[in-house]
Amino acid sequence: MLLRTLVFVLITALSAPVWADTVWLNNGDRLSGEIVLLDGGKLALKTKYAGQVLIAWKDIDTLRSDKPLLMRRQGLDSEHSNQLEAAGKGMVRVISGSTQTVPLASIKRLIPPRAVLQDRFWEGNLDAKLDMKRNDDHIDEWKLKGNTRLEHGRWRHVLGGELERKVKNQVQTADNWQLEYDLDRFITDHWFWRVGAEQDEDEFAFLTSQRSLGSGPGYRFWDNELGRLDVIGQFNRVRLATADNQLAFNTYSLSWDYKRLLWGTRLEFYSTAELQVPAIKQIDYVLDSEMGLRFRLNDWARLSLLYELDQARGLGQTSSERRYLLGVGVGW
Repeated sequence: MLLRTLVFVLITALSAPVWADTVWLNNGDRLSGEIVLLDGGKLALKTKYAGQVLIAWKDIDTLRSDKPLLMRRQGLDSEHSNQLEAAGKGMVRVISGSTQTVPLASIKRLIPPRAVLQDRFWEGNLDAKLDMKRNDDHIDEWKLKGNTRLEHGRWRHVLGGELERKVKNQVQTADNWQLEYDLDRFITDHWFWRVGAEQDEDEFAFLTSQRSLGSGPGYRFWDNELGRLDVIGQFNRVRLATADNQLAFNTYSLSWDYKRLLWGTRLEFYSTAELQVPAIKQIDYVLDSEMGLRFRLNDWARLSLLYELDQARGLGQTSSERRYLLGVGVGW
């Protein structure tokens, strides 16, 4: 009995319909796959035989999709379509509460809706930089920087870190690492509560160690195939250590996490930052920020350009440190 039940479940799963989208081109070709999104005049279509391909929207004759899509037409707010059917040349039939045939040229964006609270979603990036200089000095510098995000139900885990080493004339001049973990619990579709911890170690800096533990509310403005925006406010307990002394104090922080896909998912712009205001007179504020671009070479390889700005102000003086990272990485 159990065996027959398992076989029935397996057959049912294998025979379940799979959404397949079809795109007809102006030259008569037909492509099948899954619509990832339409943005910036490019339709991203994920195929079994060629991976993800980008198609100029103006080169499409018509298309068909059996899955729901969020659609934005010129001059109109976003609409929800249950199905798209092929129509005449340059047209598509939109089926939602009613049925209407519209020009493809009027459609500016298509996005598959993503459940706000998902069963499981995992993404991440790992970027690497290697800089070797051979002039009067021999300098070898390499840096790894990565982050990953796992969501399941109302929980979200965010892990990020970086590692840097630098050797000048066979003498190590930089050795530091940073690791941060945040746990989010969604209260509503947008509001969540975050608990996070961070550890920084730097063998060659005045501050050799920094530890912080914080908690506070966050708000997710949006999170879909095009990108996301989260804003978080926290109360933190920070402990700094030097070779001779330790200092502990409280801070209030505001941070954001922004990502936007451009050019039909080929290009990604992202920005993260955290502004901390310590509850001590010696320090006015501390800013850690970064922004960058990632260019998709294929389904997993990225070419990345990153700009980092770290700034602090205290005792009437402001200190800033800027860094640039150009390298290659992987994404998932």
